Amino acid sequence: MEKVLSVEGLGKKFKTTQAIKDISFHVNRGEIMAILGPNGAGKSTTIRNIMGIMYPDEGTITFHNHQEGDLPRHSIGYLPEERGLYKNVNVMDVLLYFAELKDYPAKKAKERALTYLKKLGLEGKEKSSVEELSKGMAQKVQLIASIIHEPELLILDEPFSGLDPVSQELFKEEIIALAAKGTAILLSSHQMNLVEELCDRLYMINQGRKVIYGTMDDVKEQYANFKCTIKGANDRTLLEKIPNVQRIEYTEGKSVLYLDGDVDASQWIQQLPKTLSIQEMAIDRISLHEIFIDIATGKDSHKEVPYA
Repeated sequence: MEKVLSVEGLGKKFKTTQAIKDISFHVNRGEIMAILGPNGAGKSTTIRNIMGIMYPDEGTITFHNHQEGDLPRHSIGYLPEERGLYKNVNVMDVLLYFAELKDYPAKKAKERALTYLKKLGLEGKEKSSVEELSKGMAQKVQLIASIIHEPELLILDEPFSGLDPVSQELFKEEIIALAAKGTAILLSSHQMNLVEELCDRLYMINQGRKVIYGTMDDVKEQYANFKCTIKGANDRTLLEKIPNVQRIEYTEGKSVLYLDGDVDASQWIQQLPKTLSIQEMAIDRISLHEIFIDIATGKDSHKEVPYA
């Protein structure tokens, strides 16, 4: 695969605080790569270093053959977590201005702006000022501004913030479409269910350092233990006798059993008591959301998924 962005050994210190240390990953053409972590983990610092908003103390950032200080900004799109639209300017002028900053042809930019406004449900809003828009509408305009110049690399920092479920679906569809056309996408979000649906690989940071790096499938297979959800009225004492169970979440009529990491699910099922009441049963791996919570709260041993 063609590497569009490579980050090697990135480090940044603020006075006595080491914000990030030895951060290394790459983003391929046509893939969606997630950069994740709890608040204060170092995600925003990493992104700001990539964008040249600040400069690292150590390490290198390479876009194709261009290195830090020489990155072609016209080839990079950026949707920041803190939004930055001019409130008293109309939508079309804002979009054309952002396109001009990227040296993108005005005529083509206007055509693309009208196409995206229609696609995202903002048709007829091109003459409205940004301050007249709802938060969700303004977020859509911000997305269009980040992609109007057809970037090779797109960095999305909390793109789903403030969006209703319908708008989230529109954003997901557009992000997938952009990747299918070859855009390399680096996405940061706290909405793990959307990350799990969208992303090919992930890089998770905690306390400024890498804790997970790998494909979504590898992370789920090597990191996420199985859990068994049973619907049925069962006594907790009966559930506690089942082997290879780390913990049980019990509510009336439903139990979730979290299994040991080395459990063979098909063999484990055969050990269930015959007296167990089972109306419905499902076995799957814990979600990315649960992995995230375990890391953020220190419940897990931070196993690392190797990625070549």
